[in-house]
Amino acid sequence: MSSIETVIDNNNGIATPQETSAPVFFPVSVTKLLVLSLCTSGLYELYWLYKNWQIIKQREQSDIIPFWRAFFAVFFCHALLSQIRSEAESSGTGSFPAGPLAAGWIITTLLWRLPDPYWLVTFLAVCFLLPVQHVVNRLNSVRAPGHDANTRFTAINIVTVVGGGILFGMAVIGTFIPDEPV
Repeated sequence: MSSIETVIDNNNGIATPQETSAPVFFPVSVTKLLVLSLCTSGLYELYWLYKNWQIIKQREQSDIIPFWRAFFAVFFCHALLSQIRSEAESSGTGSFPAGPLAAGWIITTLLWRLPDPYWLVTFLAVCFLLPVQHVVNRLNSVRAPGHDANTRFTAINIVTVVGGGILFGMAVIGTFIPDEPV
């Protein structure tokens, strides 16, 4: 899948059409994935899963429903990571242990039910997706040069980081403040 994008040549200032390809998987910088995951209490991870399944559905013209694959992520995470790993290995852009990373993400995500302060470990779930995104970014740069790498924080991202960061900070502080006796 490719599209024509107009690029301005820096040498002569003339706009010329240049072919670009769609990314193979959801492009986002590792930093942006980490920050948005922390500031949304993991909701951005579900968005990340959804966007990857959406790209797969479009590319493969399959009948999967990305929303449900993200909603039931604990059942579909391994399948997604395995597909990313296979694609990356076949293009020679890297590899990662899909099974252990998926299991780590699933287990860590489910730890939100732990008592205070142990539930905070659930925020580490994103750490299992960071090596995957690193490989995705390499794969996208090889297979789809010129794609938007999604490295900048948009206005809505900044609002999310500020608002979510405040809530995250309050949750952490509230976890460690002792209850007053009644």
